[in-house]
Amino acid sequence: MKLNNRLLIGSIGLSLMLGGCGNMNQTNANEGNEQTETTNVDNQNSDDRLVRVQDYTGEGYTLRNGEKTDKIAQENKEEITEAVEKFFLEKYKTEVIVHNMVGAVDGATVFVESVGEPHFYTYAIVPIDVEQRKVLSDNVWSQEGQVENAIKTGLYAMIFQEEITKLENYLEETVESKPIIGITQEALKSVRATGYSTTHYYASTMGNSLDFLFNEYMNNQEISKSDWKTIIEQNPYSPDSILFTIYLYMEEEKSEPDEEIFNQIVTEIEEMDGIPKGAYSIILNDNMINKTTAVGAKDNSLERSYPNDIIKE
Repeated sequence: MKLNNRLLIGSIGLSLMLGGCGNMNQTNANEGNEQTETTNVDNQNSDDRLVRVQDYTGEGYTLRNGEKTDKIAQENKEEITEAVEKFFLEKYKTEVIVHNMVGAVDGATVFVESVGEPHFYTYAIVPIDVEQRKVLSDNVWSQEGQVENAIKTGLYAMIFQEEITKLENYLEETVESKPIIGITQEALKSVRATGYSTTHYYASTMGNSLDFLFNEYMNNQEISKSDWKTIIEQNPYSPDSILFTIYLYMEEEKSEPDEEIFNQIVTEIEEMDGIPKGAYSIILNDNMINKTTAVGAKDNSLERSYPNDIIKE
């Protein structure tokens, strides 16, 4: 089984997308990485890189050619943290907490979590002059559309809080009753930068039909939830504008993905009412995750996704 490219780029392909700090736009990054990620997932899953997902906290996560910059970043944690916090406050009017920083080509990728609502995970990039061993803290940047999309997913979850709660309660109950698990909370904070996320699923956006959410947020952070509801009702959008990817693992170390459990989740999501409008994908992996890439996908993973994802109107 090969995970489809839309899922890879939107989520677990982070290590390739973040691996370079060159000045690229999001579209070009996606086009350049789809085939690379699809063909390299299995090559990266060598036994010495695989750990049990319940043991994985993000330790060992690396980005391409980041050895030198990672050392410099760790030596300048305070400066980088202050620079990234300032960047998000000034550019996105949002307070964030810095959870992790990982060296990449010509800089450090910094993983953050927003404070309060809208709640989301994302990242920024801090350039580093390796020869001068200097952090260029005035030049913090983010890949085009990355933070904007994260904010949109956080707003969407905030607006549809009741529906989100129903989805999350279902997943928590399912994980408690079946021999399956999600990633750890530590890994979520340290290496998952995919917008609104929990340990069991994440949300992402496609296209620009939800751009009005970001634009309204940038104009006014004090909009009430009831007003947000009115705003989204006045702006029609298709279900595939917002993607929900349920991403789970087997609990036992040597267990293959259980087809019966997988099919039950698929059926229950198909039949469930009252969860958020969107396009739903479901992926069940075995118990192991690649500690260097935070990727759990392998040939044996079970997947229901685009173009056969579950559409909830």
